Amino acid sequence: MSKTILLLETIADDAMHLLTSDKDLIILQGYDEPSIQKHIKEHQIDAIITRGKGQVRSELMDACPNLKVISRCGVGLDNIDVAEATKRNIKVVNAPNSNANTIAEHTISLLLMLQRNLYNAITMVKENRWTERGGYIGDELHGKTLGILGLGNIGKKVAKIADAFGMNVIYWSSKKEDVPYPFRSFDTVLSTADCISLHLPLTPKTEKLIDKDALAKMKPSALLVNTARGKIIDQEALYEALHNKKIGGFAADVLAEEPPIPNNPLLNLPNTCITAHIGSLTKTTYNHMCMLTVKNTIAILRNEKPANNCIFNQQELKK
Repeated sequence: MSKTILLLETIADDAMHLLTSDKDLIILQGYDEPSIQKHIKEHQIDAIITRGKGQVRSELMDACPNLKVISRCGVGLDNIDVAEATKRNIKVVNAPNSNANTIAEHTISLLLMLQRNLYNAITMVKENRWTERGGYIGDELHGKTLGILGLGNIGKKVAKIADAFGMNVIYWSSKKEDVPYPFRSFDTVLSTADCISLHLPLTPKTEKLIDKDALAKMKPSALLVNTARGKIIDQEALYEALHNKKIGGFAADVLAEEPPIPNNPLLNLPNTCITAHIGSLTKTTYNHMCMLTVKNTIAILRNEKPANNCIFNQQELKK
């Protein structure tokens, strides 16, 4: 019997080919709300595949009573109501650890851009202001203390790269890890690190974890990097800290609101460096995430065993 998969967003070409070449699958593209509504009225949906924008909440689950699996081509699951899916015995699938290398690289790239003031230095040359090089101010990472908040797969890779740069790595996480870096309290990391990098999931406990009080504990010269989730930082408090030079700078690949409104004040500050949530969009990682997710989705629909650790339901969320 054929199975029907609803796509809420585009996926990598190789993954799409894998889906469309399977004669036992009906593939529906619901890239906007009218298309979604049309498909769910005309078909029984067995699986939904999304990336980071397509939202899968209780209303969509209600409209798809035959739903067996919800899959995300990525790692974070804040666009899926995992608790609700668990209640309904719907499997939630992601691509664990698939983006760890590329996000770690992107994190260090942002940190380098910020620490060495490279964005402004490059702009200076492009605008034919070479003679202003005498006013250049930057610094190196070697010898600085990097504080990592959240030492999961990505955090560990960031630590390893930073260690190779000659940085002193400390960390705070939900549990102590078997790593050669010292565990410190949350407040100690904030107050002693020269650079702080966030690698935490977005949960009710981590939302706005970096608030006005947390920012006040950081060094006035400290640099903050976020490649995790934008809502982990209180955006108003962050702007105030940067604008009043209470911290040294901010680099990120994520914001609380994406895309940002045109007049988002963070974008125009001279001590910020922000990319458009592209950390996982390298050709290699994007293809790997989509292929892994699609293969596991198909396996579940066929009652076959998927790859290890791809099913992420509420019992996992509590760990």
